[in-house]
Amino acid sequence: MIDTHAHLDFQQYDKDRDKVIEDAFSSGLETIINIGVDLESSEKSIKLAEKYKNIFATVGFHPHDASKLSKDAFKELEKLASYPKVVAIGEIGLDFYRNLSPEDVQIKALKEQIELAKKLKLPVVVHIRNAYKKALEILRTDAAELEGVLHCFSGDENEAKEALSLGFYLSFNGTLTYKNSRSAEVIKKIPLSSILVETDCPYLTPEPMRGKRNEPKLVRLVIEKVVELSGSHTFKEIDEIFTQNAKRLFRLE
Repeated sequence: MIDTHAHLDFQQYDKDRDKVIEDAFSSGLETIINIGVDLESSEKSIKLAEKYKNIFATVGFHPHDASKLSKDAFKELEKLASYPKVVAIGEIGLDFYRNLSPEDVQIKALKEQIELAKKLKLPVVVHIRNAYKKALEILRTDAAELEGVLHCFSGDENEAKEALSLGFYLSFNGTLTYKNSRSAEVIKKIPLSSILVETDCPYLTPEPMRGKRNEPKLVRLVIEKVVELSGSHTFKEIDEIFTQNAKRLFRLE
């Protein structure tokens, strides 16, 4: 199992971070990708990756933090992206739901970080909320030669198909297990070869643990839900497909 999107550097793990990581690997996880959301988080992600053999890092500015992406911050981000265990630029994207940074600032930051990914030949991890039309437009025009993943995918079937046509993976997490999840219908209509799984921990804890802090080891519950929805594959088969997808995208071989 690979958790392709975790935030183990967040303060929710300050009291027991090492134990959470130990529990994850002892429960069968092979790899964790820890995701940067700003300069500080990106630096912490790299430190985790340096400490643990099977943790890798991404670096980037989340759309919430797009206002922090100054020229100096961008230079520092580019330096961080050169570390050997950095496997992607992210998480980047657009969030027009909360708009913690102005929309025009988010768009500028997204485009700048796409250019950085192109320069360094790294994939991108993309966050989209209430902004699929604009985000897909930018990916179509600015990220044509890039690989990447739309993390925590919450779009509809048409948006899923458009993302797949651009060569992007779609990643699903604990929301897939929630009652009346739209993603449960979408996932039935896309190939398993285009899917990744994640926790987005400490958030979006899957059922039946919903309400508690999420952890990487609970990615198993997301995979189990995909097995249930597929109706014709075993856990081992699904997990092997998703593991190979993640290794292919993040070049973990």
